[in-house]
Amino acid sequence: MSRLADRPGRGLAVICASAVSTQFGAAVGSLAFSGLTPVGVVAVRQVVASTVLLALTRPRFWRFTRSQWSPVLLLALFFAGMNTALYAALERVGLGTAVTIEFLGPLAVAVLASRRLRDGVCAATALIGVVLLTRPGPTSDLLGLGFAVLAAGCWAGYILTNRVVGQRLDGVQGVAMGTAISALGLLPIAAVLVWHLQPPLEAFLFAAVAGVLASVVPYSLDLIVLRHISPVIFGLGMSLHPLFAALIGAVFLGQLLPWLAWVGILLVVLSNALILGGPARPRTAPRPAA
Repeated sequence: MSRLADRPGRGLAVICASAVSTQFGAAVGSLAFSGLTPVGVVAVRQVVASTVLLALTRPRFWRFTRSQWSPVLLLALFFAGMNTALYAALERVGLGTAVTIEFLGPLAVAVLASRRLRDGVCAATALIGVVLLTRPGPTSDLLGLGFAVLAAGCWAGYILTNRVVGQRLDGVQGVAMGTAISALGLLPIAAVLVWHLQPPLEAFLFAAVAGVLASVVPYSLDLIVLRHISPVIFGLGMSLHPLFAALIGAVFLGQLLPWLAWVGILLVVLSNALILGGPARPRTAPRPAA
């Protein structure tokens, strides 16, 4: 692991691989929307992620106190809300747009925690980027954009809640239980959808692959490298998620964007890189495992 600390290029490559896996998993999951709907895909993703996390962490949930359970339950709510809203936005406005807007969540948390002038300028730049990306007007899919904003808000809530969970529980027990509870909460809805829609087998396969690529692989990679890379490298890698999402959406899903939208995405990426990779940023990952 010391090699990652000594060679930042390798650490950045691992973080970028995690980002590519996450966004490619989301793209694969979108192929199951017609059969399972976004809620059904998220439910399968959460089941896959919680199975792996519970096996890795083996949380002793029977020993949790009331003060520990309360933030874990809130974390589960943010998990389910964030992923469902993101996939609903993905279905309506595309992968690149949805992920870019979602990243306003951690950006807002970082700016409010810092209150530095530079971070305020970066936040304003990111908002300009979002305007260039979405170009709001009469023909805009306001519902899809609203889902993306909701996903951003849930991600911000996740970050703030996870800090409390980290203070009250050791390791990632809280994250594992939050993921499992969110999966249990979504399963009844998914069961009703499956009963009425009767999706083909490949829809379940796409959703399961999305769970592996968008949850298991990035979580494993992040767990390996997170404590061995600098905040600057981590922040840079995290900030590239919108760019990778737009590229994968264009190549894999045929979601082509105009050049002005690419300028907007690059502005958001630059703003995230400057803020999340700043000297005041901690080494804890803001990205949920699921």
